[in-house]
Amino acid sequence: MPVALLTLELSIEHAHSLKDRRQVVRSLKDKLRHGFNVSVAELDETPLWNRATVGICAVSSSARYLAGQMQEVEDAARRLSVGLGCEVIDTFVEFDLPLATDEL
Repeated sequence: MPVALLTLELSIEHAHSLKDRRQVVRSLKDKLRHGFNVSVAELDETPLWNRATVGICAVSSSARYLAGQMQEVEDAARRLSVGLGCEVIDTFVEFDLPLATDEL
């Protein structure tokens, strides 16, 4: 079964404490989780308060569906980040496709 992982690197310029950073990350995680029914987690506990890494994972029987879903999640994360006071500075999508699946 195909699995997709989207990694988002966030810049949170207004964060002056760990509490500020956690508030932004938690809000983004909740909105993506409820809007797309995907798994979302903070991946790195960096010592910088103004940076965060978020991972989004989804599983489907269709690799094409996953590719489209990850694009939609990335677009939504970019839109949501503006309202939360952060910026998506880098993204990376990774697919784990079994050999007998449809091609992207």
